[in-house]
Amino acid sequence: MPRQPRLDTPGALHHVMGRGIDGIKIFRNKNDCEDFLSRLKALSEKKALSVYAWALMDNHFHLLVRTGKSSLSDSMRKLLTGYVVNYNRRHKRYGHLFQNRYKSILCEDDPFLLELTRYIHLNPLRAGIVRDMNELRRYDRCGHSVILGKIYRPWQDSETILAYFGKRRKAATEKYEKYVEDGIKAGNRLELVGGGLIRSLGGWSQVLSLKRTGSKIYSDERILGGSDFVKKAIKDAEKKEKETLRLNQRISDLVSLAGRICKGESVDISDLCSGIRKKDVVRSRKIFCQLAVKKMGYSGAEIARFLGITTSAVNRLAESDRLNNFKDYL
Repeated sequence: MPRQPRLDTPGALHHVMGRGIDGIKIFRNKNDCEDFLSRLKALSEKKALSVYAWALMDNHFHLLVRTGKSSLSDSMRKLLTGYVVNYNRRHKRYGHLFQNRYKSILCEDDPFLLELTRYIHLNPLRAGIVRDMNELRRYDRCGHSVILGKIYRPWQDSETILAYFGKRRKAATEKYEKYVEDGIKAGNRLELVGGGLIRSLGGWSQVLSLKRTGSKIYSDERILGGSDFVKKAIKDAEKKEKETLRLNQRISDLVSLAGRICKGESVDISDLCSGIRKKDVVRSRKIFCQLAVKKMGYSGAEIARFLGITTSAVNRLAESDRLNNFKDYL
């Protein structure tokens, strides 16, 4: 079954998860953690993401983020691609680090901003990495300690979370910590990370209640929220998909796109798909990567295979300064 496209709009809230391939450790030591967090910090400072909660486990990670100036896919590509390159260099290994693509769930703010903050920050306790709430308060591999002011990471948006618990920071911090502690007895909360219908409605009680009344239920495994929220998110996604299809019909595939660009830029297509670094060829390759990624939705790996260059090179070209003559090839 083909994978569904990601759901994303500016300002959307996402629960993002990534796991090491074959269960390997993706965070072996402090240097690994700090490298990952420094990249997350850079995205936050550039207003690409707002980061509310995070937890770095040995073989997986959780993030609760809101998109800003960049799409989620752009931000995650910058975060993970650079991290993998450095991780492999540090640990003298090669190849993929993460299992498949990361998982992202589009979330409704109320009540899931707080629910997921609590869920994510309790991960180290549920996994037995820390013994109790007192150890969690000072644990440096999740954002709970930052919200409590025990560890200084100003790029994490603690103020938004604390604002739900009061205007005075001390009292708000105490109420927040009590809220997190109350979540321990709720257990693993699988509906927050899996199960389309359950997750989309927020739990079995809502599912059964709506079924009894005969109400129309909208659900999607990529979404955590109520039926109305799910319905709107799907509608927005369908609109975006139609726009993508319209572009794909005008430029049916990468060969057609390459032909148009090479003709317009007066370069040979064989040069485009080579390592040649002549100025006009590099410019054409940049246009090709930016259009294929930004407008047509191709992955960096697909474009890399077509051009015969590395995925990281494709990503660099796609993220470089945008050229102005896109309209000439659409």
